[in-house]
Amino acid sequence: MSAPTSAPTPTPATTPRSTRMRPQGRRAWVDVLVLVIALGLALLPLVPVYGWPAATPAILGGLLLGAAIAGAGARWRWPALVTSAVSLVVYLLAGGALAAPTTTVLGVLPSLQTVVQLLASIIRVWKEVLTLDPSLGASGTLLAAPYLLALVGAITAVSAALRAGRRGGAWAGLVPVAVLGLAVLLGTKDTVLPVAAGIAMAVLLLGWAAWRRGNLVPRRVLALVSLGAVALASGAVAGPVVAEQSPRFVLRDEMVPPFDPRDHPSPLAGFRRFVKDWDETALLTVRGLPEGTPVRLATLDAYDGVVWNVAGSEAAEGSGEFRRVGETIETSVRGERTEVEFEVHELPLVWLPTVGYAERFDFAGPRSLDLAADLRYNDATGTAVLTAGVAAGTRWQTTVVVPSVPDDEAIGNAGTGNVSLPEVDGVPDAVPLFAGEVAGTATSPVLIARTLEQGLAERGWFSHGLTAEGQYPSLSGHGADRMTTLLTGELMVGDGEQYASAMALMAREMGLPARVVLGFVPDEEQAGAQEITIHGEDVQAWVEVSFAGHGWVPFFPTPDESRTPREDTPTEQSEPQPQVVQPPPPPPDPVTPPDDDPEQASTEDTEEDAFASQIWRTVLTVAVAVGIPVVLLVLPLLLIALAKRRRRERRRTAAVPVARVQGGWEEVLDHARDLRRPAPRASTRREIAVGLTAAFAAPHGRSAPADPDVSTRRAATVGGPVAGLAAGADAVVFGPGEPAPEQVEAYWQQVDAAIAAMHEVVPRRQRWLARWSLASLRARRREQRRARPQAR
Repeated sequence: MSAPTSAPTPTPATTPRSTRMRPQGRRAWVDVLVLVIALGLALLPLVPVYGWPAATPAILGGLLLGAAIAGAGARWRWPALVTSAVSLVVYLLAGGALAAPTTTVLGVLPSLQTVVQLLASIIRVWKEVLTLDPSLGASGTLLAAPYLLALVGAITAVSAALRAGRRGGAWAGLVPVAVLGLAVLLGTKDTVLPVAAGIAMAVLLLGWAAWRRGNLVPRRVLALVSLGAVALASGAVAGPVVAEQSPRFVLRDEMVPPFDPRDHPSPLAGFRRFVKDWDETALLTVRGLPEGTPVRLATLDAYDGVVWNVAGSEAAEGSGEFRRVGETIETSVRGERTEVEFEVHELPLVWLPTVGYAERFDFAGPRSLDLAADLRYNDATGTAVLTAGVAAGTRWQTTVVVPSVPDDEAIGNAGTGNVSLPEVDGVPDAVPLFAGEVAGTATSPVLIARTLEQGLAERGWFSHGLTAEGQYPSLSGHGADRMTTLLTGELMVGDGEQYASAMALMAREMGLPARVVLGFVPDEEQAGAQEITIHGEDVQAWVEVSFAGHGWVPFFPTPDESRTPREDTPTEQSEPQPQVVQPPPPPPDPVTPPDDDPEQASTEDTEEDAFASQIWRTVLTVAVAVGIPVVLLVLPLLLIALAKRRRRERRRTAAVPVARVQGGWEEVLDHARDLRRPAPRASTRREIAVGLTAAFAAPHGRSAPADPDVSTRRAATVGGPVAGLAAGADAVVFGPGEPAPEQVEAYWQQVDAAIAAMHEVVPRRQRWLARWSLASLRARRREQRRARPQAR
């Protein structure tokens, strides 16, 4: 009877394609878990853009759904077209709850609006994310960006891993890397999350790729983790010092918003229009306005000799950087947090009334989404605009922080705030002359500002110059000619436009950071009311000065409206003349030391010292930046070398001479382990000597040909010294008495010769690796652990 023939084992060439594509058990689950975690780490830089509560559901939902779609596609062998169609359907069905909850029915069911906006968001959401300031929250369909990245990234990565072979699937790890790059570009300047996510993801993916390709070695994982820790530590310590002036590149910083305040006329130039055309017109209604708080319309910090205006968008720290904002606005201002409601009746401008510093805008009505898209906000000045104009009937509620106004005693001797403002141009000569006359003797920044305010309010007269109401003549405008007329004319007459402009210019000339604010100040009868209707007559302009530790403090230099001049009002001021102005006392002349004073440092020496100090500071910075990573890399090697040196000294100086000889033999065995030629276990010393001789005589490479002459030469080089050591150790251990110190010293000299012979017959690279190898240290530790239970 013939023997039964077994069925041939299918080879990769004959295995059905469906069987090769099907995920295989545990490996498939590991692939899915690793790639999903890596994608989650890659999307961490987007969390500060949206906030944890809003971003977490979109990211986790997209990752889980994408992994499920990819797993089903690999299980049932869907072609690419079917996988894409299923992905689109899942994106639209689950996208309402995960990416556009404000457009759904009951927060879950997608509506027609949800489907339309999600389809449009595939293309337009990226621009919206880049042109809005964090935190974006869950408004509109802004969450479609992280949802899409998570969903598409999971489908692509998991499909590539499950449908490819054991080695080819490792390339799926490039998908999380690409997603991390996109997330960093869409993120903020915060570097903590991107760096931490990148290092963690690199360690995870490299270990997974090595495991998948079958060459994962534990010590490589340890080295990779150590390298990541070194990179993280050196970046955290030296990065801020070296790259202090090099902020991280993000795309949102390169997206210039379309709104430029210089395309619109100066709001302060239209001051007289409020009191002339809209005097009794109800402009807007405010509900919940804190008592004593003005309504801000515009903040102006650039003067060109003609008008005060809002600086251009290139002034990052000025009043011109208006950006789109998301659902919430971060502010560092401290004060009372409250909610204020606005309703505009008539205000055909682009400037949106605000109070304090806003944290959130919520528009009401059918055009709420369009209004939110038109909103631009400047968090440095607390002002806002609607690029399409503030139409009648516009309603919104805003959450604001109203800072408290410190008094002069609280400000004390505080210096000026560290702010950057555009330089003023075209300032008339009368401005510094009048400022020196009024505040030349003030001793602190707050006293200078207060003296300028009181000087204008007490010397000046109030008039809008409306001839129809019989007011005293007063020209509009606040250019250089109007400022000269105001300060040098026979009678100082004007309104908030002129007085605010004059004080801001004088404060700038005195070294104070000042800006002009246009807004509305309710009268005393309206103060504290829950609902206030503002008319054109409530318009006012004032000055804000920045003080260190206190922020911007308002000053109101305009005289009281009751202080109105008449035709017979005597002249109370004359044109200030240069010869009568009392400037501040000049600083004392510097003491000039004699030429022969050897202890007095010269200017050249000071400059040289400063230059030398700068050089040493730079050298120290570079040394720290380079030294810390080097120390962290070298320190483990030094510790290994010290441990081996300490082990050798302990063996060579043992109290018992026999133990010293045994320690010499163990030193030889440990060097053999580090050279990757371990001795055979459970053998006598003579058998170990034979085994080591054969191990060092064998070829070094896996495919290296065996040369009999070379093998014989190596065996002779190593075999003789090692065999002599084995015989000597046996003679000492099993012989009578104790060996003499001279015998022990001679034995250790033979140990050094045997170790040198072993190092001689191995490649140089292997000798260097043996210096820092942990094989012998780990082996001795395992032996000690095994010996403890036996000792008990």
